[in-house]
Amino acid sequence: MAKDINILAIETSCDETAAAVVRNGREVRSNIISSQIELHKLYGGVVPEIASRKHIEKINQVIEEAIKEAKVSLQDMDAIGVTCGPGLVGALLVGVAQAKAISFAIDRPLIGVHHIEGHICANYIENKDLEPPFLCLVVSGGHTHLVMVKDYGEYEVIGRTRDDAAGEAFDKVARAIGLGYPGGPQIDKLAREGNKEAIAFPRAQIEGAPYDFSFSGLKSAVLNHLNLLEMKKQDINPADIAASFQDAVVDVLVSRTIAAAKDYGMDKVAIAGGVAANSALREAMKTSCTNNSLKLYYPSPIYCTDNAAMIGTASYYEYLRGNFSGYDLNAIPNLKIGEAR
Repeated sequence: MAKDINILAIETSCDETAAAVVRNGREVRSNIISSQIELHKLYGGVVPEIASRKHIEKINQVIEEAIKEAKVSLQDMDAIGVTCGPGLVGALLVGVAQAKAISFAIDRPLIGVHHIEGHICANYIENKDLEPPFLCLVVSGGHTHLVMVKDYGEYEVIGRTRDDAAGEAFDKVARAIGLGYPGGPQIDKLAREGNKEAIAFPRAQIEGAPYDFSFSGLKSAVLNHLNLLEMKKQDINPADIAASFQDAVVDVLVSRTIAAAKDYGMDKVAIAGGVAANSALREAMKTSCTNNSLKLYYPSPIYCTDNAAMIGTASYYEYLRGNFSGYDLNAIPNLKIGEAR
């Protein structure tokens, strides 16, 4: 009988301090997340220096809790996985330093993990039948990517945002219409009360790059619409604006994903990242995949936002491939998918 592989995973790329124990890539024994949302709400967004300091305060406690909940010891671990990029450099450094220290102390392999690859791998946790190849749409506060998952650990980015990520656009529009941080969940909730056809916001097309995205013009269109209403002293309906804006984002995300799946001959589509928890995106993607005979996969909301379980899953497949990191592993804030680390 094959030996079980237990991996301690650490995630500190932004404002969640997270640790998890994952067995054999798809069995989550523990997944502890210490969120800083309430702290950063005061500033309307993540303050990198504050995030880094809070990671330092919380990381030992979070790791200890993950080990305790999993009913294992550090010596039971076969490897230590950690997000090494992309993300906030100070935040990443906290996790990387901790992972290196534990790896050295217990003499276990160290595995540096790409944050976006982690989001993709979150789909494996609950979807036991999902295996490559498939197409994955990764949408979060910092990233909007269309990724061909050719095999475990083998990725090709075929589309990306040229400016704002989808989640970033959600946050900025939410702030403009008086909603709190983070903006995505707030807009998702308010949009249910509005008319998505009230305002015809633009859907940007990138010439020569049919799978790329651009949300900067959409964000500007919302701001211009608000300014025009204020100049004319007309009433602003935040629910209609939220619904119309969200519909424009979802329309672009879904249409590009379906087009890419058809063009590349994929029959499986996955979504991942914080925005993948958006109810309108999930419903629209379900409908479109059904209409085009595509099978859709997505994680539970807890695995959409930043967490360490997804890093543990990604680490497991790197472990099987023998892709270990040295103690010179560093935080790489702009790490690209597939780059050496």
